[in-house]
Amino acid sequence: MAAAFSCPTSYVTCSSNRDNHLHDQNMKSLSNIKINGASPRSAGKADMLSQKIGAATTSVASVTKNDSLTAEQIRQKIPTKKQLVDPFRQGLIIEGGVGYRQTVVVRSYEVGPDKTATLESILNLLQETALNHVWMSGLLSDGFGATHGMMRNNLIWVVSRMQVQVDQYPIWGEIVEIDTWVGASGKNGMRRDWLIRSQATGHILGRATSVWVMMNRQTRRLSKIPEEVRAEISPWHIEKHAIKEDVPEKIVKLDDKAKYINNDLKTIPDHILESHQLSEITLEYRRECGSSDIVQSLCHPDEDEILNNKAVNEDINDITIMNGFSLAAEIMKGSGLLGSFEKGPLRYTHLLQTKAEPKNEEIVRGRTAWKKKLPTILFST
Repeated sequence: MAAAFSCPTSYVTCSSNRDNHLHDQNMKSLSNIKINGASPRSAGKADMLSQKIGAATTSVASVTKNDSLTAEQIRQKIPTKKQLVDPFRQGLIIEGGVGYRQTVVVRSYEVGPDKTATLESILNLLQETALNHVWMSGLLSDGFGATHGMMRNNLIWVVSRMQVQVDQYPIWGEIVEIDTWVGASGKNGMRRDWLIRSQATGHILGRATSVWVMMNRQTRRLSKIPEEVRAEISPWHIEKHAIKEDVPEKIVKLDDKAKYINNDLKTIPDHILESHQLSEITLEYRRECGSSDIVQSLCHPDEDEILNNKAVNEDINDITIMNGFSLAAEIMKGSGLLGSFEKGPLRYTHLLQTKAEPKNEEIVRGRTAWKKKLPTILFST
């Protein structure tokens, strides 16, 4: 099945070594969580369940030349055959045997001060479920998400485009189900999609889609998908889209005349971060960056007049409800209380680039949408 499918844990992550697998795995184990209302099971009972539904017994992916297992292989126990249930990761195969669902609980260290999951935590969960999908397929080799055919051809997966939409952020302690699956993207690309669902309400909280291409690990050049790799992953393809786009919107390139330029990657104005939350992010990756690269972040609003909101608030006696959230400007304009929440999201265009001579090089182009936070104090009883 399609390999690494790891997604960025922030707007961009620079690799520490160009010859590594682009990122280090940060594996996190999940406690026993209820799956679809079922009670947590002991390892023994879970194994019995796996055998009843025909799940193959876990074995390691490969052995060394002298037929002895390495310490890493013994500890990982990578399956060599398709698994239907993983009691340790609270995962199971769905969608007719090719999709994957994992049930997770939102931990205390995955939320911010408002007790909702951070975007970084959500992206980490997307990465984890994608890799666990590959894990259960029986195709995972020793690489970070690479299949056996990819390892033989010295190939790795790299993301070329990522889009995440969040309608509602999961809250601390909430049990969520994350579905993921893969499909073809053109002749030499792979698409991976996700749906994030609240187990309690059944509502879709967020959705994401991504496009991946293959790169030669040594030459760092993009590669076509070899036929042996295509034969491995194509049986797992699903014609289903989490985010439907007839033609993906291209992201324009910013120049040095952008409204906000910063070297610490934090270019969204503070007053926007205090009163709004990220509802959508789209990233287009252009090139790698290394640990020695000096990077610069550029940001520009789609409409300059939206940034006048701060000045307006300073001219009017602010009515601060919580966290710096102000409704004074909207109410004074006659929009009313609810009218302040009905305005469209604020949109920004982003560029992350290396600072180098003779010219700067693009790393990532991005677009973000931000919607006004809904203060919970308004609905407290």
